[in-house]
Amino acid sequence: LLSGGMDSAVSLAEARAMGFDAHAISFDYGQRHRAELLAAARVAAALGAARHVVVNLDLRAFGGSALTADIDVPKDRIGHERSADEIPVTYVPARNTIFLSVALGYAETVGASDIFIGVNAIDFSGYPDCRPEFIAAFERMANLGTKMGAEGAGVRIHTPLVRMSKREIVERGVALGVDFGLTLTCYDPIMRGGRATACGHCDACLLRAQGFAAAGVRDAAS
Repeated sequence: LLSGGMDSAVSLAEARAMGFDAHAISFDYGQRHRAELLAAARVAAALGAARHVVVNLDLRAFGGSALTADIDVPKDRIGHERSADEIPVTYVPARNTIFLSVALGYAETVGASDIFIGVNAIDFSGYPDCRPEFIAAFERMANLGTKMGAEGAGVRIHTPLVRMSKREIVERGVALGVDFGLTLTCYDPIMRGGRATACGHCDACLLRAQGFAAAGVRDAAS
């Protein structure tokens, strides 16, 4: 699953480093940060994905999130305006459940029993569908409800970043040769000169900036 952000780019690089041929899948779900889809295409090409498909799923029909409805994206609040157990308004209802389900169907059509997703349970924005428990439950469901699972091939959901800090993700990406300048990690990007640039103030931007600063690495996308 490739969003075009830093985490999914490193996950794709991990899959390639493990020797997998990668079929990248991205989603145009009505998100305000659609510019990430252009970043996803750049990353897929740079990291040698065998194929990159974009699936249209307009979740604006439901709304309920600052990414899919007319709700302001929170800014400049890391570390002081949100409690640790609060689920932010940038949470998109059931997004990873939906995305993984579609990816599972795609995996069956190409004969892939391994699915990679760049969820993170440490430096993340508080989304319940990024937790290891959720991924483990989805994997069990996938093995119960698919031809691959029924015939014994099995389905594995890989979360190579799930226990990493943002600093560690940056360091791992550098080690794998990820060009972070190709990625876009922002909930509310700004168009400048025909290209999207990060706002620098949303949760995603601030977490990314913290990760690069902690790693002592210059962010090529900034």
